Amino acid sequence: MKLRVKLTFPQHLIKEPVLFTMAKKYDVMPNIRRARVTETVGEMILELEGEEKNLEDGLQSLREQGVEVEFVEGDFIE
Repeated sequence: MKLRVKLTFPQHLIKEPVLFTMAKKYDVMPNIRRARVTETVGEMILELEGEEKNLEDGLQSLREQGVEVEFVEGDFIE
């Protein structure tokens, strides 16, 4: 299964390997389509591929850490 999501990272998580950790722990393969990182916020559009349960659990773990998760169509960060 594939999902396209926009992740918005709060300032305290910008330098943390949050995406790598989620991908490894939940066996999800990320494909970064667009990214924009500043000193205060990080935004990323990516495709996630994996088993449905793994995707759900991985995205929930990101939310619990404070990452905003939105489902999107297209590749553009507004």
